[in-house]
This record gives sequence, C-alpha cells and structure tokens, in this order.
Amino acid sequence: MFIQTEDTPNPLTLKFLPGKDVMPSGTADFNDQEAAERSPLAHRLFDVADIEGVFLGADFVSVTKSESGDWQLMKPAILGVIMEHFIAGRPVIEGEGAAAEETFAEDDAVVVDQIKELLDTRVRPAVAQDGGDIVFRSYQNGIVSLTMQGACQGCPSSTMTLKMGIENLLKHYIPEVLEVRPVM
Repeated sequence: MFIQTEDTPNPLTLKFLPGKDVMPSGTADFNDQEAAERSPLAHRLFDVADIEGVFLGADFVSVTKSESGDWQLMKPAILGVIMEHFIAGRPVIEGEGAAAEETFAEDDAVVVDQIKELLDTRVRPAVAQDGGDIVFRSYQNGIVSLTMQGACQGCPSSTMTLKMGIENLLKHYIPEVLEVRPVM
C-alpha cells in the first residue's frame, strides 16, 4: 500500500491520501482521542505523540500536530497507523455521526438552500483539496455562520478564505447575504 502525503496551507496539518475511500459520505472532525471513540482510525492516530486533530474526508486523512511536534518524527508513525488500519480492513467510523446543528428561520429556507448549494458545488471541493471542509451553521439577518474543519481550522489563511473568497462568492450570487462569520 502506498500512501501519498500533501502539504496544506496550514503548516500544522498534513494531508494523507491512502488511495482508498476513507469516508463513504460526509466528513468527521476529531479534536482529541475521547471525541474519536467512534473512529478506530482516528482513535489510533491520537496515540501518536503531538497529534491535536484528525479530520476524515472522502479520500484523505488530515492530521494536525501541536506547535512542538516534528513532522520528521511523526510522519512515519502516522503512515504506519494508516497503513495497518487499511490493510487489516477495519472500519474507519462506527455508527452514525451527529448532524451539524443548523439554525435559520423557515422564511429563509430558499436562501439557505442556495447557500448550501454554492457551498457544496463551489467551495467544498476547493476546501477538500486543502485537507478540510466547511459546514453551514446558521443564517440570520443576512449573516451566514460557517465552521471550518480539518486543515482549514486554525489555518492562517482561513479568515481570508472566509472573507475574501466565500463571502464574496455568496454575496455575488445571493444578494440577501451581507456577511460571512466563522463559528468554532
């Protein structure tokens, strides 16, 4: 098994591509070993010293290290865990994930559908290329709240991506959108 690695815009995150499907649908984001209980893969990855986050995408695993972590030391251990996991044929995730909580007024359902469509078709593929995902959280009074996940969470350029990229895109296609805000 050959696992490729790619840098991401976030220097604390590396993207690992095992050449196999990781998540058949959706994504999963874990910030500690306890949260990763439902993912045997993510749970094992947290056994590697200095790992602070694991994000599972369609065909990749993004791993975020602490500031003090050293990729030269961590990368072989991470590759070993991922390789062993897939060779053994273990499940990546068990059970159903909790759906992201969304809030918006019923009167705004059409606008929210347009926002989600643009996020799914224009934004999500580009963000996945960088080892992350974006999740719709709310829409109220023209303000869209989104959560960045994976490599995008904590990335130095995530604020610029939200403001200059996503906000401008949504404003262009949906005049009701006035602002985009990040939510942790």
